[in-house]
Amino acid sequence: MKIPSVLVVDDEFNNFSVIKILLANHDYKLNYLSNGQEVLSSMPLYQPDLILLDVMMPVMNGIEVCRQLKSTPEWAHIPIIMVTALTTKNDLALCLEAGATDFISKPLDRIELNARVQSMLQIKQQYDCIKSLSEMQEHTIDLLQCNMNELCGNLSSTLPHELSTPLNGVFGALAILIDDHANMKKSEIHDWLLIAQKSVTRLENLTKKFMRFARLEMSVNNPKEKPPDGYDLPIPTAVLAVIAIKSKAEMFDRKDDLIMELENIEIDLDEKDFLTIVDELLDNAFKFSKAGTPVKVVTKVENGMFNLSVLDHGRGMTPEQIDKIGAFYQFERKQHEQQGIGLGLKIAKRIVEMNGGHFSILSVYNLETKVHIELPLSKPRSA
Repeated sequence: MKIPSVLVVDDEFNNFSVIKILLANHDYKLNYLSNGQEVLSSMPLYQPDLILLDVMMPVMNGIEVCRQLKSTPEWAHIPIIMVTALTTKNDLALCLEAGATDFISKPLDRIELNARVQSMLQIKQQYDCIKSLSEMQEHTIDLLQCNMNELCGNLSSTLPHELSTPLNGVFGALAILIDDHANMKKSEIHDWLLIAQKSVTRLENLTKKFMRFARLEMSVNNPKEKPPDGYDLPIPTAVLAVIAIKSKAEMFDRKDDLIMELENIEIDLDEKDFLTIVDELLDNAFKFSKAGTPVKVVTKVENGMFNLSVLDHGRGMTPEQIDKIGAFYQFERKQHEQQGIGLGLKIAKRIVEMNGGHFSILSVYNLETKVHIELPLSKPRSA
């Protein structure tokens, strides 16, 4: 496992020695530079996972160093903690405006320093994991059933925003708490912590969704073997669907919009896969239709197959947009609409197809969308 690299920048070597002592309980690779110009020229050599940057330095101060690093795409993703004796809100605002991820005041406190360093390194590690996943997808051309150039373009334009939004929520909430918690009521502190928790949860869900998609794509040419007849039990679809559908409707505060016509049909499908399909289709329907408009879910047996359809009266899709359903593609997302990474329908489609089913979308632009899936019924079990 890679040892995290921390670059300490301070014109006083004694300050580096203090930081080294305070972080001694962790296995970090600590490097030291004494001025901002060295930082800009030495980044390819050190490639740090985190920078502890002193604000008050001669020739080039820490704020200017931070600004230049954040304006360089190659280094913009690296977290920077500003180490400063400045305490006014205006000074701290200058640090944040320059692109600093966080700041810590002198004299340094062991517990606070360790907590902030660990937090920033965890975020950097998560960024690296997602970046590695992105690079892996770029190199699996034979497994990705779409044009690679278009995929990479969509990914590069979508991923930074989808990562930065929850990260900004976390950093913003924590910065406010750190700056003004002494003057806050407990209820206010609780509200800001909930905002941070919601952002962290969103980031976690984003990562899980990427990993789910990657596993599905990698298994296309290596499908899992079905267990022998009698080994797995068929799923009672209505029971599972009602629970999943009502839970999703409550999440969007759309219980009154929900219409369900469900038959309890047994199919041979992994329970987790079935719930993923239902969750993704309902998430898409509620996300892109307005509150007060109906969302209808129907299951029935037709032509010897299990049929599930989800109908919403939302923005709809053009035939060209339906043809481009795929990972990381987003269509004319309006400002008021919730964000996403365009993976939901792709994941549902892949699961259906891997289990011998059929996935289709019928839509009238700016009027309605109907997502329809067909899956094989449960095979008769021998006595």
